[in-house]
Amino acid sequence: MRPITDTTSSSSATGGRSARETSLWHSQAHMPSVKRAERVIVRGRGAYVWDADGNELFDAPASLWYCNVGHGREEIADAVSRQLVQLESYHSFQQFTSAPALELSERLVDLAPMPGAKVFLTSGGSDAIDTAAKLARRYWDAAGRPEKQGFVTRESGYHGLHGVGTSIGGLAVNREGFGRLLSDTAQIPVNDAHALEALLAVEADTIAAFFCEPVIGAGGVIPPAPGFLESAREICRRHDVLFVSDEVITGFGRTGHMFASDRFGLAPDIVTFAKGVTSGYQPLGGLFVSERISAPFWDDDSDLIFRHGLTYSGHAAACAAAMANLDILEREDLVPRVRELEGVLVEKLAELERHPGVREVRAGVGLLAAIQLEDERRVNEVADRCYRSGILTRALPGGALQVSPPFITTEDELERIAAVVADALDAADGCA
Repeated sequence: MRPITDTTSSSSATGGRSARETSLWHSQAHMPSVKRAERVIVRGRGAYVWDADGNELFDAPASLWYCNVGHGREEIADAVSRQLVQLESYHSFQQFTSAPALELSERLVDLAPMPGAKVFLTSGGSDAIDTAAKLARRYWDAAGRPEKQGFVTRESGYHGLHGVGTSIGGLAVNREGFGRLLSDTAQIPVNDAHALEALLAVEADTIAAFFCEPVIGAGGVIPPAPGFLESAREICRRHDVLFVSDEVITGFGRTGHMFASDRFGLAPDIVTFAKGVTSGYQPLGGLFVSERISAPFWDDDSDLIFRHGLTYSGHAAACAAAMANLDILEREDLVPRVRELEGVLVEKLAELERHPGVREVRAGVGLLAAIQLEDERRVNEVADRCYRSGILTRALPGGALQVSPPFITTEDELERIAAVVADALDAADGCA
């Protein structure tokens, strides 16, 4: 069995494969398996994409969780084009910025899951995580507590693949050959508030922040246990540890609320976001920063500077894409639509739990689900068979299939996902 990679699959199924060895080093890929078996996606429209061989594929993972409004939205493309012609971008260092960065920030503040937020824009989610970690440490240094530098996360948690995200993430496979990069990190079991309490009771004086995905994403789509998030938030507040809600996946409607922090009443100190802010039409991410954290740097009598930034922070064309994307989300009531489809997704996928090849289905928070296979070694084979039947899904570490479709998906399409996965499991069992 080939190694499980963080791609759709690694087998030789059809799908626009190159005939010769590629020059592109794919992310999270076992290149000996992929170098002559690429799947080249050439077009998208609505909830569907097409590969270079002309195969129509329902995009069950919305690419990498992000295509919330669906593919081929000319409105967003036109907004980007207009901005590129007027001004492709301008940096946001020191006193400079661009009008789209200002306009987007004002709009985002109105959506933020905490009052009085400030917005720091980045190029994507991993950038946002590293920014949040640096800001947490810088905040505590400004508060006269420079010893608070450690970070706590959850086992199976995923916080991107930059330096900090690799180090603090709960997926050990992502640190193979790198080490932890940061030494002062710790993980608690996925939904164990008691473990967080026990850790902070002893170590809070040296811990800067707890990073928490409201729903664990790449680590297997693991919803929070009832009351866990609320308890974790209160524990952090009591022990004076910052609560960072990683909403790179869950933000902008994925859980049926604009942010999962709203759904669970978290009022975090920092929120990281990306993906759904533009639905993938341009690379953009950022942070919401609470008044408490921003105040030392924003008060009129302050001489502090947060010495951090990225060349493309607040990229004008990316901000224009975000504005158009938010227009669509609001005009088409797509966030309430996710709430409507949540129960449908649970109902349709629940039928798979009766299949002997399925260990469990994890769903129940918006349009986020995972089909956990009984034999995790079969996940790529099952994904391949789904692909050949017109359903594009994605193998997650641990042997689960990701289901996180665009918000415009229909009930019939959700039913089709379940039927195709069941058929693929049957076919895989028949070939065992």
